[in-house]
Amino acid sequence: MLALAASPLGIRTLVVDGAADACAGQVTELVVADWFDDAALDAFAARVDVVTFDFENVPAAVAERLAGKVSVFPNPRALSVAQDRLSEKTLFRECGLGTPEFAPVDTRDDLVRAVERIGAPAVLKTRRLGYDGKGQFRLKTPADIDAAWAALGDAAGQVGLILEAFVPFEREVSVVAVRGRDGAFRSWPLTRNWHVDGVLSLSLAPAPGSTDELERAANAHARTVAEALDYVGVFALELFVCNGKLLGNEMAPRVHNSGHWTIEGAHTSQFENHVRAVLGLPLGGTGVRGPSAMLNFIGEMPAMAPVLEVADGHWHDYGKEARPGRKVGHATVCAPDAGSLREKLAVVGEGLGRMAQVDPGIDALL
Repeated sequence: MLALAASPLGIRTLVVDGAADACAGQVTELVVADWFDDAALDAFAARVDVVTFDFENVPAAVAERLAGKVSVFPNPRALSVAQDRLSEKTLFRECGLGTPEFAPVDTRDDLVRAVERIGAPAVLKTRRLGYDGKGQFRLKTPADIDAAWAALGDAAGQVGLILEAFVPFEREVSVVAVRGRDGAFRSWPLTRNWHVDGVLSLSLAPAPGSTDELERAANAHARTVAEALDYVGVFALELFVCNGKLLGNEMAPRVHNSGHWTIEGAHTSQFENHVRAVLGLPLGGTGVRGPSAMLNFIGEMPAMAPVLEVADGHWHDYGKEARPGRKVGHATVCAPDAGSLREKLAVVGEGLGRMAQVDPGIDALL
């Protein structure tokens, strides 16, 4: 999607991936190489003006090495901080963004002490390499300590662990924002998200139920974090709303799944603005054309017709091999107003058998 956004601007793209069937290879030139293939990466760096990434698990050391040869945005430090949940949450607090209580866990004794301090329920997570619900174990009571350690203890010495208090949040939202090389900052309206089994299922934007105060607070937090990291490009802050206040959950140092609706629903998509930002071009407007809903397709692609049969329904097939838990595509439904969006979603949801996965209060929200 980054390559597709770059093309109309006259910008050529070159992609490095370890998989020969990487979906970007369908639309641009693909170099198949391991992250630590120095010769291949040196050759890649020699062919491009700017390097960026759309996956937060690119080794920070690789980004650092490339930065010695070519401009890399976002910078390697931003990538490194966002890769480590402990560093990430520490940064949030330094920037004035509250978080759930947390504690680093390196041993089983650390876990026992952390549960004693934080309490249960809580979630034990890998500090690195976990996303979409992977690398997590929920402790309902202290009696789950042994099971949690059995599940994730081996990872403690490899990527580290962190225990986070379980948050009885009211809803999950994200702010997707962009910062240019000149420090210019823009954000899209707050997006409300629903997850199933730890994977994003549906996003609505602008977020129904959000106040101007909440919107301003989210934008202020995003700007503060971006400036602290000297960040360039698009990123997302995933947030919990608790008692009308925001708590920081995670930062994604890249274009984000909850911003996919911007392709059709905003004046400038997150993908185009990321390209503009990393190349030092003026940022595009982030206003919306109307309310939008984005539905993720997990594991396999459903029938296309229910989406294409509604006006302003848009289909995105990533060309990925289907497998359980994998994001293989999405659809976006746009409308001029909330009532029209509700009607369209009812048609699409019935056709896809999807509405059971959405918060039962969605009709009232719309």
